[in-house]
Amino acid sequence: MYIVGIDIAKKAHQAQIMTDTGAKIGKAFKVLNTNEGFRDLQKRLTEVSDDPASFTFGMEATGHYWLNLYTHLTDAGCTVYVINPIQSDALRGLYIRKTKNDTIDACIIADVIRMGHFSDTTLPQEALLDLRDLSRQRFYLVDTASDLKRKVITMLDRVFPEYDSLFSDVFGKTSMDLLAACTTPEEILAIDSDKLCAMLQRGSRGRFGGAKAEEIRETAKNSFAALLSSQTLSLLIKQMIEQIRLLEQQIGDIEVIIAGKLAEQHSPITTIPGIGNVLGAAILSEIGDITRFSGPEKLAAFAGIDPSVYESGQFRGTHAHMSKRGSPYLRRALWLAATSAILTGNPELTAFYEKKRAQGKNHLVSIGYICRKIVNIIFAVLTSGSTYIPAFPQEKTPQIPSPHIDIS
Repeated sequence: MYIVGIDIAKKAHQAQIMTDTGAKIGKAFKVLNTNEGFRDLQKRLTEVSDDPASFTFGMEATGHYWLNLYTHLTDAGCTVYVINPIQSDALRGLYIRKTKNDTIDACIIADVIRMGHFSDTTLPQEALLDLRDLSRQRFYLVDTASDLKRKVITMLDRVFPEYDSLFSDVFGKTSMDLLAACTTPEEILAIDSDKLCAMLQRGSRGRFGGAKAEEIRETAKNSFAALLSSQTLSLLIKQMIEQIRLLEQQIGDIEVIIAGKLAEQHSPITTIPGIGNVLGAAILSEIGDITRFSGPEKLAAFAGIDPSVYESGQFRGTHAHMSKRGSPYLRRALWLAATSAILTGNPELTAFYEKKRAQGKNHLVSIGYICRKIVNIIFAVLTSGSTYIPAFPQEKTPQIPSPHIDIS
């Protein structure tokens, strides 16, 4: 049996063939990330053995660059293991000289596979891969929009510091219409009163009118704004408002597609309170095949919400924090699901949250416990294929007041 360790890169990978006893066969060689490179790899392998089944491949899940080589190898009937870079880093620490280069990395990856001390990262089915790409893109768009909104608020504080008192939501439709047309107090005072009133009525569907227009004009007239660079900031704000609108439209489009693709999975994950289509798709697609986890503790470790343990001699750390070494997307979705479950009054989780708060845990630590409990529920629901049933009736659940939190 032969092990082929492959250090993944964008343009060209580095490969090392090794026997199952750890002896290197020849020198490490480059494998171009092209059809020609793959054919060259196959040629080199036949020089060692004519039996493709005698080779086992190992590679790290480095970004997305491993996907092409992985699919070509699996299509050719090869056994391929994809490992988390954390696992190879642990073996690298055994080397006295902690040298890092592509050749050594390929050998280390082969050693990890040879010794069997790894957990395999499998490629999800195409439908789940689509959901994962859509969910990650949505997270990116939401983060980009949030960053733009923070910048708009900062600039408004300079050109119109009183603006946030005029609307309950600065980025609601009516407010966005106004900011897209006129941003500074000078621009608002320069617009015709009837035109301003019509704009407000149209954006609010008749909720605002002449009284609101007069309030805005009066506030603009008495604004304590810094006039320095107001025209430049006005231009920048208007451009960012356009970008935010485009991002929100794209987010909405993606959410429609996500809902459709999630429905095709017929998964019971959305029966868990706090998990809707968006979070359900993110969680399901990041987990992939639930059968690759032997228990909920393994799933928690994959999400990086398991406690980090520190022991040395007779000392054992008692204040453990989340390891945060797993999938950041899954961890984020679980955290949002935990927060949503508390806000919506999930009977089982709300009671557990209150128990932790009564024990003196702060809000964030208590939400961390909820995340871990949600992992148990998700594991049970996905492995059984049945809908979620709370531990006790909802009418017995005490409710807790909580501030509104955006779960996007």
